[in-house]
Amino acid sequence: MARIYATAADYQAYSGQPTDTDTDRLLGRAAAFLDAQVFRLCHYIADPVTTLPSDPIVAGAFRDAVCAQVEWWAAVGESIGIGGVGTYGTVRIGTVHMQDPKVGTATTSAARQIAPAVWDALQSPDLAWPVHFQLGAVTMW
Repeated sequence: MARIYATAADYQAYSGQPTDTDTDRLLGRAAAFLDAQVFRLCHYIADPVTTLPSDPIVAGAFRDAVCAQVEWWAAVGESIGIGGVGTYGTVRIGTVHMQDPKVGTATTSAARQIAPAVWDALQSPDLAWPVHFQLGAVTMW
């Protein structure tokens, strides 16, 4: 079950953009994406029942990070990572030769990138280590 870090109302307050019927689904996908890519690699105190951050400052940073990821997806125009899928680096048909200008650069979709504003939310001075949060540190307590 995906953790819920942000609601549609949170996203609207964060982005200033109106929400639609898909906003909650995108927030859930962003939460799962960031859980897998970022949050699991961080140290913070979690509620033993919900597994959500128990510190309201950390919870707010996670909320903003999830909203930032959804806002990034809106900016890049997709959220599922299909950009660039099915393209060919070089195609030659007879005397016609076409080459993808992205050959030799990153081939992953922008939707599979972590939004820059996610890092901003998670590096806020309000999350001063070791009191609240440590980014990128898996430790045993």
